[in-house]
Amino acid sequence: MTDVTYPAEAARRPTVARPWLGLAVMLLGPFMTVMDVMIVNVAIPSIRLGLGASYAQAELVVAGYSLAYAVALITGGRLGDLRGRRRMFVAGLLGFAATSALCGLATSAETLILARLLQGVAAALLFPQVFSLIRVTFPEPQDCAKAFAALGVVLGLAAVAGQVLGGILVAADLWGLSWRPIFLLNIPIGLLAAVAAPRLIPADTVKPGQRLDLVGVGLSALGLGLLLYPLIEGREAGWPGWSLAMLAAAVPVLAGFAWLQHARSRRGASPLLQMALFRDRAFAAGVLLVMVFYSTMNSVYLAYAFLAQLGLGRSALAAGLVFSPAAVAFMIASIAAGRVAPERRRAVLLAGAAIAALGEFAAAATALLAAPLQAEALIPALLLLGVGQGLLMTPLLNTILGGIHDGHIGSASGMLSTMQQVGGAFGVALAGILFAVVLDGARAAGLGEAAAYARAFAAAAGYGGLATLVTLGLLFALPKGDRAG
Repeated sequence: MTDVTYPAEAARRPTVARPWLGLAVMLLGPFMTVMDVMIVNVAIPSIRLGLGASYAQAELVVAGYSLAYAVALITGGRLGDLRGRRRMFVAGLLGFAATSALCGLATSAETLILARLLQGVAAALLFPQVFSLIRVTFPEPQDCAKAFAALGVVLGLAAVAGQVLGGILVAADLWGLSWRPIFLLNIPIGLLAAVAAPRLIPADTVKPGQRLDLVGVGLSALGLGLLLYPLIEGREAGWPGWSLAMLAAAVPVLAGFAWLQHARSRRGASPLLQMALFRDRAFAAGVLLVMVFYSTMNSVYLAYAFLAQLGLGRSALAAGLVFSPAAVAFMIASIAAGRVAPERRRAVLLAGAAIAALGEFAAAATALLAAPLQAEALIPALLLLGVGQGLLMTPLLNTILGGIHDGHIGSASGMLSTMQQVGGAFGVALAGILFAVVLDGARAAGLGEAAAYARAFAAAAGYGGLATLVTLGLLFALPKGDRAG
């Protein structure tokens, strides 16, 4: 069965009778890709020990996936527009299952790093299609809002499952396989979703004769690689000259990519990134909004992991269990946000940003004032953070994508997903610098490890609060009124 239908056929295409079952299949994709990030973070000490990997190689096992994922997202999203979103979704599922098998069977650090790079590319092919498929499968605004809310629930569940399941699987050492089941688990999930997708997800219409902009693919990959690799790896290496040179080189390469896309758009060619998207006010503002907002998520969560595990001596599993109420709050808030009438969505977004900022400032204050600090003391602040981010994240994506033409939705989804990764990398780099400087200063002042890490966490959480206030201000740039569907 083909995924591509042409205009004459589209009018005869039957409506899918079970769109919500189709949504469940769609959401298995982001569940795997997000869980994989969390589960590897928990298992990386065992992976390093089992393969005899160096610290640098262990970092690449984690960072290589994120880098390949971010670099390929725009291309993955555009391929959905050109070749069919369901087809690319299924291809991504099969690719993710196959590369997960390569990861689980890796016999050396080098093999695992290569497999993780390929796994990141498969995730980039898979993930943007979910945004696009939700938009075209649920044309009614209220249904679309509920579907995006379900996506928020799944992302929160994947974060919890990754942390908890990672600890359980490594500790269980099933069949003497040590860390390998964390990757092999993806195989049955991916294959199940790939078999169910053609039966439950509708085929989509594409315009024949369009070609992938290969020059654009090369420039975007090169530019994003030059930007993101030093952001991911530069801080740990002490910001050597090569990292600064790569950041500087990224500017002209990305500018050249933007110029090429603008020129191809004006000629009526098929650019990798449709520049007409930026004439949509919500999309133009939303790109910046997403980047700023996502800079707070990864940075604050990473700072919490450092505090709980290195500063307070908790295991990865124990730290994850303390954090899990925030993930549950995120899921509940996402469900609530999906039930809000479209005309009230703007108020929900503003409330979400305000509550998230309050949670981050409360976390910073708790870390500074509680003596001695216990990880459990952060739960109220983390609950506020989870509620705020749940109210903000999924309605924000729905609002930004709501007015995008179906033929450009893949390109838009790829761009938004890329900005999530760019924002996350920027946030980790900026907050990481702040964390390290404050930690070193606290140690130099004679504070104990727990107090020093608490002070460093407070600085990172304070950055998150300030950036979330910037997000709150940027929300006023979004147009009023409903755009979904």
